[in-house]
Amino acid sequence: MQPATKTSSVIGNLIETLKDGEEGFRQAAAAVKNAQFRTTFADYSEQRAHFARELEIASATGMNGPRSMTNILHRSGMGLKSAIIRRDEHAIFAECEREEDFAVETYKDAMQNETLRPAMRDIVSRQYRDIQAAHDQIKIYREVIS
Repeated sequence: MQPATKTSSVIGNLIETLKDGEEGFRQAAAAVKNAQFRTTFADYSEQRAHFARELEIASATGMNGPRSMTNILHRSGMGLKSAIIRRDEHAIFAECEREEDFAVETYKDAMQNETLRPAMRDIVSRQYRDIQAAHDQIKIYREVIS
């Protein structure tokens, strides 16, 4: 795989992961009763939408060359949907944490990509820190409601 194509694929995977997270957190926000949890999930949904737009703009403006949407990972989020249908808040948090585990790993993989240009690497690194913080917060909430 050519460096530009590899980089585009990595950024495409991040964008798809962020869009999945945006939708998952939106659904989780609508499903929980606790106002603080609802707000947290809604905030994370907005954060993921912002991050995806930021990567799309950076990619389109040439920070990493042309963007290709090939090899994008698609996930179904079926575990989250099942938890939402059951209105099981603990399961919702567990599924959100599992999805965040995936997001953290996707970001770690992206940061190991040696073809990322410095400006894109800075964006990915900053977003990673926020994704990791969200993961840690969700884990704390899940443990509290256990």
